[in-house]
This record gives sequence, C-alpha cells and structure tokens, in this order.
Amino acid sequence: MVATRIARRPKLDRPARLTLAVVAFALAAAPLAAQGRITPPREFFGFNIGDDYHLATYTQFTGYWRKIDAESNRMVVEEIGKTAEGRPQLMAIITAPENFRNLARYKQISQRLALAEGLTEAQARQLAREGKAVVWFDGGLHATEVLGAHQLIETVYQLISRNDEETLRILRDNIILAVHANPDGMELVSSWYMRNPNPEQRSTGGIPRLYQKYIGHDNNRDFYILNQPESINIARIQYHEWMPQIIYNHHQTGPAGTVMFAPPFRDPFNHNFDPMVVVGLDLVAAAMHERFIREDKPGVTMRSGASYSTWWNGGLRTTAYFHNMIGILTETIGNPTPIEIPLVVRNQLPRGDLPAPIAPQRWHFRQSVDYSVTANYAIFDIASRRKEDFLFNIYKMGKNAIDRGNTDTWTNRPMEVDSLERRLAAGRAGAAGAAGAAGG
Repeated sequence: MVATRIARRPKLDRPARLTLAVVAFALAAAPLAAQGRITPPREFFGFNIGDDYHLATYTQFTGYWRKIDAESNRMVVEEIGKTAEGRPQLMAIITAPENFRNLARYKQISQRLALAEGLTEAQARQLAREGKAVVWFDGGLHATEVLGAHQLIETVYQLISRNDEETLRILRDNIILAVHANPDGMELVSSWYMRNPNPEQRSTGGIPRLYQKYIGHDNNRDFYILNQPESINIARIQYHEWMPQIIYNHHQTGPAGTVMFAPPFRDPFNHNFDPMVVVGLDLVAAAMHERFIREDKPGVTMRSGASYSTWWNGGLRTTAYFHNMIGILTETIGNPTPIEIPLVVRNQLPRGDLPAPIAPQRWHFRQSVDYSVTANYAIFDIASRRKEDFLFNIYKMGKNAIDRGNTDTWTNRPMEVDSLERRLAAGRAGAAGAAGAAGG
C-alpha cells in the first residue's frame, strides 16, 4: 500500500478568510455583468432596427452577429450548416456565462427528458431540477415577411446587453436558441428593397425569383419530409441535438384591424398528439397576452381572430407537436414602408378573443419590432418561471407515448364519434316510435 501525502493548507486568520470570501462572491457574481460594451445595431448598420425604409441584408446580419459574439460572454454563434445557395446558416446560443461551462450537460438533460425511455419519474424530476429550459425562436423563414429576421437582431441585442433583473433571471434559467431560418431569402429580399435610392419608393414587391432557391414560400411545407438543406439543419438541431421544450416561429402578417395573431389556436385541436401539448401551449399563450396588455400593447387577437390551428402538420412549429414540443406561431403586421391599420368595426369592441382592441392608425416598422420583442420576452419569462414544469412535462409526454405503445390503446377519431352519434340518434328515434305506437 502506497501512502499519499496530503499537504496541509496553512491556517488563515479571520481578515484573510473574509477577503477570500469577498473575492469568491465577486467571482461568482461577475459572469453576468463582466462583459465589455455591446455594439448597438445603429452603430453597425447605420440605422436602428425597425427604422422606416431600412432593411439589413443577411451579409450584414452575419457580420453583426459575429461582432457581438466576440464582445459578449452571453452568446456563442454556431454555423448549423449551409443553405441552398451555400451561405452559412447561423444559430446563436444565448444564456448566462456560467451556463456555458456545463452546456453539454444541459443539452444531455434536454435530450434525456425528451426521449423519456428508461427514466423513472423520480429521475426525471431530478433532471428537471438540474436542467435549463431550452427555448427556440427563429426569424426569416418567409423572407418577404421581413419582420422575422429583424426582430431576431433586436431581441438578441437586448438579451446580451440588458442587465435588468428579469433579463438576468431569464439567462440563468434558460438556454435560448436564436436561429435564422432562411438566410438566402433575407439577402435577396433586403437587397431588392434597398436597391431604390428613393426610400419612399422602396418595396419588396416584384422580386424576380423564389426567395428560397427551390421551393420559395413552401419552405414551411418541408418540415415533415426535409428536402431542403435549411430544413435539414433546423430539424437536426430541434430533434437530434437540443430538443427544445418550446419552439417559437415568427410569421407575418396579422389579421386586418389588429397588430398580431397569437395563440391559443381555434378548436378543434389535433387529437393525435398529447393533450399536454395543448394545455402547455395555452399556458405560454396566456403569458404572452398578459404581457401585451401589461405593456399597453393592444391589438393582439387569438382563437377565432384568425384561421390558424394545430392541424397543418408539415410546418416548422406544427411538426414539433409530434415531438411533444410546444409550438408557437404569431402573425404580425409591419413593413419598413409605413402602413395603415384599417378600421374593422367589429374589432373596436373588446371580446374574449380580442381583449384589447386597437384604433385605426398609421403604423411603423419599429412598433412591430417592439411587439415581437414583447412576445419573445413573454415566452422567455414563462420558461424561466416554470422551468422544471416544462422539462418534466416533455418527459411525461414521452412516457405517455411509450406506455400507450406498449398497451392495447384505442384512439377515438371523428368518424367513429360521428358514427356512434348516428347510431344513438337512430336508437332514440326507434324507441320513441315504439313508445308512440304502444300508446296509440
């Protein structure tokens, strides 16, 4: 047996211990604040994100993200693959600086809970306590819906530059994945819009080719079959690497007489996925609507306010439902060329699906950016506050699927329900006829 000598540390007097404690506390607290100045968008682009008559290209977008990546300890930019035209498709991972030290572990926890197999409930709860909520938000999928890519720039800047209590809590509790969904389209559309030297004559209309090289607007029909490189890149991150609990897909435009459509979606919901997806979706949606009203941002509608549902299953956010992820869609008005919110008379009276109407008015692009940031922060906030619930629930939904697959489980479907109702109605009619004949 070989003895190991352990050197005895010298005993510290009380002032020395106190000094070390102060230093240790400072080092523990430092990561959230210890970064240099973050370049604001205006300094880099020459305009504020959302300024009238201005759009950034993807070349500029990439340059800006690379710059602030070098400046911030809250952000790491990764290339998740190439686009159809060979551009790098970027994802920013945003979280508290200290979380980067354990990033691989947090990814492993997210994967383990999503797959569910082989975990006990106690183990899942322990992992949910240890892990971080993983939240995906993207922009730019439909490139002529120019708000999406630009809110991505503004939101990322705010997340890495703000030091308010809420932002710091969000960063501590969450790992946020900010993903550009269609780099080629942003380059094309923004260049086309900005080509006119007269700002008031700029337009995204008349673009001479598809804004995704092969399928254009149908890139949001590709997420169940994965034909295009951008879709493949996105699906790999979502379903193989990070497995986020929440996926937020930004779109345009909002219904007439409103600013934005946000969930909840109209009934009936798709009965093929776990009901916890639906109630989780409603939970996130409630946080969004509450925040809009709290921040005096009216004009956000839901449910019957538009035709959106959970039934189209090939899109970026709807495919996620079958992976037990909460998929959020918003449709928001806004254009760098100012627009008018029209008068829709029925939208001037509050109702359950439009609790805070908005008056007709001239509308500027920056206002839409601000609404998008509010929506993002609402989701980041609820993910932070209910972190353990979101992490445990994705495990629970996976466990439900495994259990149903291992037992004799029946799923009621609309045709079967309709058939049963017809039979019951026929039976009641027959019984009533027999009773009438007996009485006669």
